[in-house]
Parts: sequence; C-alpha cells; structure tokens
Amino acid sequence: MEYSHRYHAYPTDEVAEGLEYHLNVHRQLYNHVRWDYEQAPEDDKPSEYDQNNRLPEWKHKWPVFSGLHSKAAQATVARFHRNLSNLRKKKEKGYNVGRLKRQAPTDYRSVTYNQSGFDLDEKRGRDRFAYVRFSKIGWVRIRYHRPIPDHATIKEVTFKKETTGDWFVSFGLETDDAYLPEKPDVDSLDASNSVGIDLGILNYIHTSDGKTVDWFDLKDEYERLRREQRTLSRKEKESNNYEKQRREVAKVKRHIKRKVLDYQHKITTWLVREYDAVFVEDLDVKGMLEQSHNARNKQDAAWRQFITLLEYKADLYGCHIVQVEAAGTTKECASCGVETAKPIWVREHFCPSCGFETDRDANAAINVLQSGFSELGLGWPESTPVETVTATDTTHFESVSARHVVETGSLGA
Repeated sequence: MEYSHRYHAYPTDEVAEGLEYHLNVHRQLYNHVRWDYEQAPEDDKPSEYDQNNRLPEWKHKWPVFSGLHSKAAQATVARFHRNLSNLRKKKEKGYNVGRLKRQAPTDYRSVTYNQSGFDLDEKRGRDRFAYVRFSKIGWVRIRYHRPIPDHATIKEVTFKKETTGDWFVSFGLETDDAYLPEKPDVDSLDASNSVGIDLGILNYIHTSDGKTVDWFDLKDEYERLRREQRTLSRKEKESNNYEKQRREVAKVKRHIKRKVLDYQHKITTWLVREYDAVFVEDLDVKGMLEQSHNARNKQDAAWRQFITLLEYKADLYGCHIVQVEAAGTTKECASCGVETAKPIWVREHFCPSCGFETDRDANAAINVLQSGFSELGLGWPESTPVETVTATDTTHFESVSARHVVETGSLGA
C-alpha cells in the first residue's frame, strides 16, 4: 500500500535560498524536456527512457543542470511524461485537450527526490521536530507531528513551496500488506455492520442507518475571501503591496481547503472504524460541476476527495469500500424497486406502489447499501425488512474534534 505523510517545513534563510534555486532549475529542466519532446518528429517522439539517457549530455552542454541530483532530475523527466500520459488518457475518453504548457515560476512549485538523495534524522531536532537532508541543498527542519511508521519504507521525498510562501515536505511511503489489518470476510457482512452513504444536498452525507452529517458552513470564509480579493484588485500589479496582498488571498484559500479536508478526515476516520463495509456512490463529479446550478457548493463538498480518503483509510483500518452505480438510487424505492420521479425540492420519498415512506436521502442510502451487497455477490437478507434499517434518531456531526473521533470512534459530541 502506498500513501504519504506531509509536514510543515522551516528552512533557514540560506537553505530556503537553495530550495528556491533548485526549484527554478528543475522548472527549466522540465521546460527543456517539453521543448525536446515537441521538437521531435511526430513518428519518433522520445520516451522517458530516451530523455533520461540524454541527461548527461544536457548537463555537459548546460552546466546549470549539473548541480541537480541525478534521481531528482530523473523524477522531473518522469513528471513530464506522467502529465503527458494523463493528457493522452483524457483525449482517449473524448475530452478536448490541448498541449502541455510551459511552466512559469508561479506554476512549478515542487521537486521530488526518488529513492536516494535524502536523509531523515528523527533524533537531531527537539521533541516534535526532525530534520530532512536534501542532496546539494542542505538540512531542513520539519514539524514532526507524527512519526514515520516503523514498518513503512520511504520511497520518495518532495519539497514544495505553497502559494502562501510556506514550505512543506512530503514523504511517499510504502507499507507491505502483511502489516495491514485483515479485512472482515465478505460472507460476514450484513445490514448491522455495513452502511450505505448518500452524498446529499441538505446534509453532507446521509447513512442508511439514519445518521446525517451536516454541511460545513463556509459563508464567513467566502465573505473574507471576497474582501481580500477586492483589496488585491486595488493594488498595483508586481508591486510589493500586491505580492503581500496576494499571499493574504492565498492564505484564505488555504484555510478553506484545510477546513474541508479536516472535516472529511474526521468523517472518513469514523466511518472506517465504525463499519466493516462502506458503500458509496460512484459520482461523475466533473459532470456535476459543469451543470449550471449550485456548482460551487458541489466543489466545496469535494466528494471525489472524500471517496479517495475513504479508500486509502479502508486499507489502514481493515474496512471494505465499494463504489456503486449512482444512477437510479434516488428514484427507485428501496422497498419494492419501483421508480418514482422526484424533483430536487421534494425531500421525502413516498412509494405509490408499496406505500414505503422515508426521507429522500435515506431511501437513496438504502439503495446504495443494497447495490453494494449485489456488487459483492451477496443477497439482501430476507430477515431484514427495509423499514427497519433506517434509524429513527439522527446523529448530527457538528463541532467534534478530530481527537474525539479517533479516540471514541463516534460522531456524537
């Protein structure tokens, strides 16, 4: 299993200058790799392997590249070809894509050291601090708020400068599956230890057993962002005051992003610890954002990020995560399967065929649960009527600390 740990970095002024310099040279290397690729004939484009072999020649011809660590330079070449591959995949899916752009200094913000060229010293710093050495740059102090697990192998290290001016260091980790908790046997899953999740509108999520998670309120944050952006628009571009205000705008955006991520971490940690299996809708998030209504709220919800967090935490905590087809989960009756068209403003489900009545999102969550069982080759237990799945009392996830969720494994305050 592969995952990452991210730490705030505090380089000295001298080391920060070295980080900036290497970041800029790697950007130039990336642009040269792009230029070299585009100059080649269409029927003879160089591969990643070909361009890695040209690195010694480029270092000899342009000495500025010779100051880069060899593995870091190869990671930059790999970065271009990875972006190229992603662009090609989108084109194969029918998207109208262009070409990879030349990277400006404001666009290129990270450098990766792969396999070698770095060291981690956990004992050199004081409590909750450690040091990372980057070859040809120096030692960087990081806030070591969580140690690297003993059974994890560090595969790569990345340093990044955020738009706010802050530095971060990320460790790409790999853990052998033998060290991960074993997931429960599929045959042992039932409605009591499994849950279906509807990603909703009035609530962030609605579970099949009747728990709801409130939407996080970002109204104040967006009001502050508007004020800071208005102030930025009155500054003279490229002036010191403009740069200072640009960082203030970036800090507000970072706060919004972190608030959403923190919220999702709390919810996903609770879910994978509470249940043996979690079934969630496989949403076409990009298509939803292209719709004209409520796009910003949908983007704030970051549902794709939410599902990604669920998937990697499922391996860490021994939980099954299954994505099911989202189409029809709202219209179909969870009790009898008859479809009933419901406008978006109708929040109650009432089936004219069997008389089953419940909350609209609760009905969708039960449908997700049933579809999840079908995906795993399990039938819906005949001894479990649909009417008994949804609990009558709902639990709202409001102001609960992350530590509370981790220690108690519950949403309640």
